[in-house]
Amino acid sequence: MLTNKMPYPPKDGGSIATLSLALALQKGGNTVSILSMNTSKHFIDLNTIPKEITNKIKFYPVNVNIDIKKYDALKNFFFSKAPYNAERFISKKYKEELIRLLKENTYDIIQLEGLYLAPYINIIKKYSTAKIALRSHNIEHEIWERIASNEVNSLKKFYKKNLANRIKEFKLKYINKYDFLIPITYRDGEKYNSLGNVQPIHVVQTGVESERYHLNGLIPEFPGFFHIGALDWMPNQEGLKWFIDNVWHKFRERHPEIKFYLAGRNAPEQFEKYLEENNITYLGEIENANDFINSKSVMVVPLLSGSGMRIKIIEGMALGKTVITTSIGTEGINTVNNENILIADTPNDFLECMERIYNDKSLHDKISHNAIEFVNKYFNNDTIASGLIDFYKKYL
Repeated sequence: MLTNKMPYPPKDGGSIATLSLALALQKGGNTVSILSMNTSKHFIDLNTIPKEITNKIKFYPVNVNIDIKKYDALKNFFFSKAPYNAERFISKKYKEELIRLLKENTYDIIQLEGLYLAPYINIIKKYSTAKIALRSHNIEHEIWERIASNEVNSLKKFYKKNLANRIKEFKLKYINKYDFLIPITYRDGEKYNSLGNVQPIHVVQTGVESERYHLNGLIPEFPGFFHIGALDWMPNQEGLKWFIDNVWHKFRERHPEIKFYLAGRNAPEQFEKYLEENNITYLGEIENANDFINSKSVMVVPLLSGSGMRIKIIEGMALGKTVITTSIGTEGINTVNNENILIADTPNDFLECMERIYNDKSLHDKISHNAIEFVNKYFNNDTIASGLIDFYKKYL
């Protein structure tokens, strides 16, 4: 498996998706290695990864500097057609380590965890006979199209639309150069097909290990509205600002005693200041996400852009939370509104959902019960990995 960041600790959607699948594939009888870019932003000392993981998976970290540099970004914008997002992950050191591994080992499958690993496909083909699978975590250009459509600053809108177009062209450049496409949702698979994919597809949603998601027996705060997610991811910042400005202030006017708890890492200083100015209970990066989620009742996920699958929603449902999110938030998860989730796409919709929960704990209890059953039925990690193993064996 090739990754553009270390998949440990599994605190964001991409890391969770990668590590959970890797462990499930190993549990299914496979030998699994992960070649990761070890970036300054997500730098991990290999010795800090628990032995219970490193005894199962062989990690090969490569120190790669992918920091955003203004000069490089400007140079890319004016003198390149490639998206800067992808260009930052083209590394000579990573290429050299990949070649070394391919020369010294024989692999059946090389699985690329995301589109930005696609530039290494030609190297893999040169030094290995392994089948190449592209695991698509989301439709990257769609994220930026949606962000651009919500942007009011005309200059920023132009830049984001330009970036979306570049990412789409980058995707088209590598489409069908892999042997298999492994999208994270059925919707993403359909999107790839509409762009011209003709390679075999097997959908691999991110599953959960039920033993990791258990209620701790403590009575959670009710209603206990909260959000948890990576705060350096632009769609999260965008959605939270929209929610706080258009929904939360109005709800607090009606219920001044209620707090909104926000947890997440890598929040920019400007965003932290915004949260402080708006009296949000900001907790920063927390040590144990499950303990935090267990302590509250209602998860708010106000996504206006984004793509793929929101893994934090699955985690929240697994722990029996009432999740209030947008249609984009639950995209690809096939939830049922008012049964195992609440879907709201406008400020008034959000206010109505929050009022319903606030005034009717039995509604929360019903959705909580249904959410747990839903995740246990459709998102079992071992079952998902077993399906992927069978798919690969069919073509080997």
